[in-house]
Amino acid sequence: MKTVAILGASNDRNKFGNKAVRAFLQHGDRVWPVNPKETVVEGLPAFPSITAVPERPDLVSVYLPPPVLLKVLPDIAARGCGELWLNPGTDSAEVIAAAEGLGLNVIRACSIVALGISPATL
Repeated sequence: MKTVAILGASNDRNKFGNKAVRAFLQHGDRVWPVNPKETVVEGLPAFPSITAVPERPDLVSVYLPPPVLLKVLPDIAARGCGELWLNPGTDSAEVIAAAEGLGLNVIRACSIVALGISPATL
């Protein structure tokens, strides 16, 4: 079981930030939804920022647009994580350079698909 923080977690079941929460739960992982506008996502307590998550996640899966992600990358680095998954639409050359410059282990792929789950089934 991994500890997974989902940045951009959502209560909108059509959004990938919600599908990721459900996918990692189905996979048996411990999930920490992160969204400053939500208090609960899929029945789990949601945190306003990555720095509020109560433990260092093994994996951070991101569903934020690049300009927003650039602002929170320093917080992700300060919190630490084993892997930073940049899902489609979240990365840019500037994001990649900044994340790597902070020493983050960047993976550019869909974290849901990597679990062997099709987002269309969620």
